[in-house]
Amino acid sequence: MNKFSLGKAFVPVVGSIVLIYLLLPIFYVIVFSFNDAGRNNITWRGFTTDNWANPCGAPDVCEAFGNSIVVGVVATIVATVLGSAIAIALVRYRFKFRSTISLMLFTPMATPEVVLGAGLAAQFLLAGVEKGIGTIILAHTMFCISYVVVAVKARVASLDPSIEEAGRDLYGSPAQVFWRITLPMLMPGIIGAALLSFALSFDDFIITNFNSGTANTFPKFIYTSALRGVPAQANVLASIVFLGALALVIIVQMVGINRRKRLAGR
Repeated sequence: MNKFSLGKAFVPVVGSIVLIYLLLPIFYVIVFSFNDAGRNNITWRGFTTDNWANPCGAPDVCEAFGNSIVVGVVATIVATVLGSAIAIALVRYRFKFRSTISLMLFTPMATPEVVLGAGLAAQFLLAGVEKGIGTIILAHTMFCISYVVVAVKARVASLDPSIEEAGRDLYGSPAQVFWRITLPMLMPGIIGAALLSFALSFDDFIITNFNSGTANTFPKFIYTSALRGVPAQANVLASIVFLGALALVIIVQMVGINRRKRLAGR
């Protein structure tokens, strides 16, 4: 085998090893969702589908999972609306302290989560706000806005202004141009930012732990259960999230492929 053959085989081999390394924890989660674990899900005890038939069998697991869904959805909606509006304003308009505001929006992304969580907890304490689902939503909305602004800003900057000018030339009002031209063109970036925000919110533990009080979320449940072994029902719910996300990606890719085929066939 010559040097060219070795070099050609090196990339697929290394890529496969890295891919296996990344997917191994997910594979472990899915496999142990079928474990006949009882109270301990650390060692394999036998195959069963009872965990999938009753995913809420472990105490508090579905309540924590539901809380994470509620927090993620509400924080994503608020952050996406506010972040998109801020991104449009930063790109399209000139106003005082515009550069400073744009720079400060990166602060939550650059600040360590433990510092951010502790700072928010101190602010809620000084304001006399009782910690719970509401404070979690406020905290998650705060750091999700930064990611939405960054993602949507890139999309706004890439738009062709002549398309909107054409809409105005056809006597479209500013509202009509925005809803029928600008927003549809921004939608891929907005949807991507919203999905990223939900993933960050659903997955967050450090900031949540500082600002949740007695409220429980899925990451907190996993953390407190880790010492005795995460219950198999938690693996079931985590597997459902992964498989749902995978199905969503496949559907989006298939829709994109079919759309490109239709455009090519014209």
